[in-house]
Amino acid sequence: MGGRRPARSDIQGVQRDHLTFAVYAVTSVWGWFLYSFGPSVPLLRVEQGTSRAVAGLHGTALALGSVVSAAIAVTAVRRIGRRGLLVAGVGGAIVGVLLLTLSPGLPWTVLGALVVGVGGSSAFNAASPVLADHHREAGPAAISEANGAAAGVGVFAPLAVGASVALGLSWRGAVLVTVPLALGAMVAVARAPQSPALARRPQPRDSAVAVLPPRFWVALAVVTCSVAVEFCLTYWAGDLLRQRTGVSGGVAAALISVIIAGMAIGRLGGGRLTLRVGVERLLLGALGVAAAGWAIVWQAATVPAAVVGLLVLGLGVSVQFPLALARLLRAAGGRTDVAASWATLGAGVASAAAPFALGALSDVVGPHRGFVLVPVLLLVAAIGVVVAPARRRVARRVDAR
Repeated sequence: MGGRRPARSDIQGVQRDHLTFAVYAVTSVWGWFLYSFGPSVPLLRVEQGTSRAVAGLHGTALALGSVVSAAIAVTAVRRIGRRGLLVAGVGGAIVGVLLLTLSPGLPWTVLGALVVGVGGSSAFNAASPVLADHHREAGPAAISEANGAAAGVGVFAPLAVGASVALGLSWRGAVLVTVPLALGAMVAVARAPQSPALARRPQPRDSAVAVLPPRFWVALAVVTCSVAVEFCLTYWAGDLLRQRTGVSGGVAAALISVIIAGMAIGRLGGGRLTLRVGVERLLLGALGVAAAGWAIVWQAATVPAAVVGLLVLGLGVSVQFPLALARLLRAAGGRTDVAASWATLGAGVASAAAPFALGALSDVVGPHRGFVLVPVLLLVAAIGVVVAPARRRVARRVDAR
């Protein structure tokens, strides 16, 4: 067969250049923090002697930070650009992590979570539009890979929490790893060559809500439910495992790595599938797999059974947010910064309400019954996908030439 040998990037449709890897670094920082702090919340609750609902206020503060980020995102991009928002957001996350881990009491740790939420969400808010505009039709694949990178790094975060606790360093040692990772991401973004995706700024008309079609809002609901499921799992699955299997808090936190491993595998593989499979079919299939994984975990009374369920659950959850976000960006009709801002708001609401609601519900009926909230969210997301399907595939197959 003649002709040049197809490059790997041609086959997968994603050009993995300096900018792409710099953005992947930003999402990886966010992934490490979320997946190290989420399993740490039950440990922080015991340390501070609070109820699950009060401990859930850390998730609420983190989410409130996301809401603040969503409110200022479009204006911030207009003033300092996408590169500036990426760098400033990661820098703000560093400040928040230091405040969260080095502060003595509940008010300060909640404040730290708020600051991390503003900074981290601002950086993540800028990352997806950059990838969508930089890779165009392969944007959904790049977004899935970015989330896969975050989950890939995050696999080690709960393990680090468990190891840190075993070494007597508490959960703080693992969460503090966020700082050097964030510094590296800031340098990578600052040194990335200029490109249209970084230079693009939203126009004044892009902030108008009236220009967004009805299916955009249904797509936003799907994004919100997807984030809610993920945060419910990272914050409180460890509590369910402790009750059902009798493992220690440190071991339960470490087992969350199985979910994240499934998410990493699914997101990295999902990047290719988005170039070949219709988004509704792939997303609905993922929701079904997640529901099956939840059923296994919910009934598991032994660690091996729980591990199997957690892996299936992670595989199912893996592509839900990337695909839901890609659908939302496409539904916005080119107004990617505005869509990303609304996605951040939806994620903020989800990450605030869902862990708090599950924590409060578990205080009343116990973690086992409280976890019924997860399949309810999966069902709502599935209904949203069916009611407002994408008019075309999120990305077309990119054939090697």
